[in-house]
Amino acid sequence: MATFGNLSDRLADTFKNLRKKGTLSASDVDGTVREIRRALLEADVAFDVVKQFTSRIRERALGDEVNKALNPAQQVVQIVNEELVGILGGQQRRLEFAKNPPTVIMLAGLQGAGKTTLAGKLAKWLAKDGHTPLLVAADLQRPNAVTQLSVVAEQAGVAVFAPEPGNGVGNPVKVAKDGVAYARSRQYDTVIVDTAGRLGVDAELMKQAANIRKAVDPDEVLFVIDAMIGQDAVNTAKAFQDGVDFTGVVLSKLDGDARGGAALSVASVTGRPIIFASTGEGLDDFEPFHPDRMASRILDLGDILTLIEQAQEAFDEEEARKVAEKFATDTFTLEDFLKQMQQLRNMGSIKKMIGMLPGAGAMREQLDSFDEREIVRTEAIIQSMTPAERRNAKLLNGSRRLRIARGAGTSVTEVNQLVQRFEQAAKMMKTVARGGMPQMPGMGPVPGAHGGANRKQLAKAKKKGGSSRSGNPAKRAAENSGLGAAAPQPGSGSGFGLGAPGAAPAGADGPSEDELAALQKFLGRG
Repeated sequence: MATFGNLSDRLADTFKNLRKKGTLSASDVDGTVREIRRALLEADVAFDVVKQFTSRIRERALGDEVNKALNPAQQVVQIVNEELVGILGGQQRRLEFAKNPPTVIMLAGLQGAGKTTLAGKLAKWLAKDGHTPLLVAADLQRPNAVTQLSVVAEQAGVAVFAPEPGNGVGNPVKVAKDGVAYARSRQYDTVIVDTAGRLGVDAELMKQAANIRKAVDPDEVLFVIDAMIGQDAVNTAKAFQDGVDFTGVVLSKLDGDARGGAALSVASVTGRPIIFASTGEGLDDFEPFHPDRMASRILDLGDILTLIEQAQEAFDEEEARKVAEKFATDTFTLEDFLKQMQQLRNMGSIKKMIGMLPGAGAMREQLDSFDEREIVRTEAIIQSMTPAERRNAKLLNGSRRLRIARGAGTSVTEVNQLVQRFEQAAKMMKTVARGGMPQMPGMGPVPGAHGGANRKQLAKAKKKGGSSRSGNPAKRAAENSGLGAAAPQPGSGSGFGLGAPGAAPAGADGPSEDELAALQKFLGRG
């Protein structure tokens, strides 16, 4: 996540230096703890939290568990990971539902924290889980808040209770109370009450929120806090805890580029668990908060579990079985390839998914310039083909490829590259389906990545002296481009490793990029 980008980089550098040492002295531990302390303070984590956190790390790092470890550096990383999980709340805390519906969830927080949008996200998430949520528009103060909630409810496909126009008109306590009664009479099993916020903490805000809480007796009071406000998050959280109290925290704007200290401070300072995290602007950019997974992301250890869960939601099991059979029988077509890409798009941002892979922090520069629109362009190329061409790529002669390129608004080179990638992916997956170990095909240059042609290919070409180059001018240009490229020039690439027109696919160095290469190849622009 972008919010923890700088913190992750600082911690990664600290551990990199640590791994060079076979044994750790007290001064090594002190130096490491000092760097961790600086990194956390720069990330706007509350001073008291930092002090307690680094004190526990130092105590454990100087203890027997590190001294007796076969790899002391890895043991320190493990200690930091465990302590991070601790300050993020320890165990995951789920929503608690009422024994007798409806379950009432009240949202509280400052104006601008994203409560209204988050109400829609939570409602959609609950609806996916089989619940029947009702949104209640009890923010009658902020201009157009009622209208915004109605729009969000429509986008989420859920019902809304909005008897008052808002904009200063109406009694929010009465609306909240009537909303719960309406839900009970219409058999909605969950009520989400959107309340007013203020630009800052004041007595009027607290009084109104406290009155709403008293009137609806909520099962959960979720404090929505902007993950980008840093140190102020702690003071705001304390004020709401004293004035209204809350049962859990929701972090919004966790995809921002701020330092993210709120996430590492609020649970520890208030003693209340973080239950959800909002990770983007879309209504689906919302997920339950897992302290252990978040700690792994911060330490660049990946979050494979979340990635798997997203895949299970997006991919149809029966369809996946059919595709596996097609791979094994060599009947996988461009039509199937298109369906797989569309299912992958349903998982959400490709950039976020790749960011969940272990070691993705080392590729942050490439990910930042990753162009998600390349999937759309790939789809456009395949959709410009006739059904017969999608089922049999061997029909794609020169004139057909020219027609497809014009139909998709792209070049023949890109059509050629897509077909080549499809054939490589089909061959690789066929080997896997038959129980073999595929040789990873070369990955195209991801922007900013240090790539080059496969070393064996280079050596072979050098030995032959280039005498076996193709007689086809276009193919020869591609060969020259592929063999001559040591690293892509800045700005010459785009998402999915699509280089400048005519550039040949190049190999990728680095132990953490195999997973990225496989995913990108399968998607279509690797």
